Amino acid sequence: MSCLMVERCGELLFENPDQNVKCVCMLGDVRLRGQTGVPAERRGSYPFIDFRLLNNTTHSGEIGTKKKVKRLLSFQRYFHASRLLRGIIPQASLHLLDEDYLGQARHMLSKVGMWDFDIFLFDRLTNGNSLVTLLCHLFNTHGLIHHFKLDMVTLHRFLVMVQEDYHSQNPYHNAVHAADVTQAMHCYLKEPKLASFLTPLDIMLGLLAAAAHDVDHPGVNQPFLIKTNHHLANLYQNMSVLENHHWRSTIGMLRESRLLAHLPKEMTQDIEQQLGSLILATDINRQNEFLTRLKAHLHNKDLRLEDVHDRHFMLQIALKCADICNPCRIWEMSKQWSERVCEEFYRQGDLEQKFELEISPLCNQQKDSIPSIQIGFMTYIVEPLFREWARFTGNSALSENMLSHLARNKAQWKSLLPKQHRSSSGGSDGGSPDHTDPGTENEEQQTVTESVAP
Repeated sequence: MSCLMVERCGELLFENPDQNVKCVCMLGDVRLRGQTGVPAERRGSYPFIDFRLLNNTTHSGEIGTKKKVKRLLSFQRYFHASRLLRGIIPQASLHLLDEDYLGQARHMLSKVGMWDFDIFLFDRLTNGNSLVTLLCHLFNTHGLIHHFKLDMVTLHRFLVMVQEDYHSQNPYHNAVHAADVTQAMHCYLKEPKLASFLTPLDIMLGLLAAAAHDVDHPGVNQPFLIKTNHHLANLYQNMSVLENHHWRSTIGMLRESRLLAHLPKEMTQDIEQQLGSLILATDINRQNEFLTRLKAHLHNKDLRLEDVHDRHFMLQIALKCADICNPCRIWEMSKQWSERVCEEFYRQGDLEQKFELEISPLCNQQKDSIPSIQIGFMTYIVEPLFREWARFTGNSALSENMLSHLARNKAQWKSLLPKQHRSSSGGSDGGSPDHTDPGTENEEQQTVTESVAP
């Protein structure tokens, strides 16, 4: 099989259409060689920094207060962002994190299976490296490194590639969201009804798909890409455009990093296909398809998790739950995620207004309030899925906890609704009146489904 490297954007074009891996990681996959002969980093990546504990005597006197630590962390962020320093490999290691910060991060990892895990705090403690740190820990905890004989350096390099191909300027679809989904996926993989049937391959697929499910997300939804005639929409023929891009980008990085190069070819091909199936399942437009199938399985009681196909289906459901679990978190975290995703919607609306396009539903900051958006999202998308997930788990402690948070958060958003919306919403469930015209309800559900793209 021959391939052509397109230097302009780092794409891999395979002559065989079935293996046409469009690794459209924008400019992220191009590697250049500097004048010194040292391979330069991937475009957009950060310069090399050696993070070490600041517990030696030569530096202990320099870092005596939290204020000084914060100054050093601020310098590190400046160092990351500085274009002047990009590509420069320091002659000496930079010691920028002290044992207090790393100790807190390690303590948090010991509780990574708890539902109240604060991913925002963890991201701060790891200085923006939450996804890499979390995945390295989970791969080790689940014994995946030993089972698949993975090289730790190669694994770390791959995870850095994934983390850096998320757009940090996105309020919502960034590496912190990916880390949050991965932590949720870890919790779901531990559910007793599922855990006893999972193989190491299932666990690795679940964690990798969670980590990479939104990689290189442009911060706008599929309808925006279609109506602006974006090249990705043309490439994937307007079908699961973003999800196909996330999957193909992930495959490109897997191949470039050679993380799985030591495994049999048939196995790597199977892994790539299953990753695609998992990531494509996160397309919100396929919500009813998966929900209907899950309801049928639970009604017929015919799920056989000994069967690889049924296990894979439940991994798809678990990933879908992890992707939209924000309303099921504690209020403080749920609210922050809600504000972030709505800020991303509003930015898209501003873009559409700037280019004189019709503003997409839920993207008009003047008309679409955060409470009304969240209530619709919870009512039509989150609640139906998590009720069925609770049925599958046998109303486990985690499922009951999530549904409890969901109910409280929905009530909280209802209390924050503008008065005119609150009075017209009727009913007691926040935007879901007891007596609703079926046509209106279906139309509203369709609007939410098409517009909300976690």
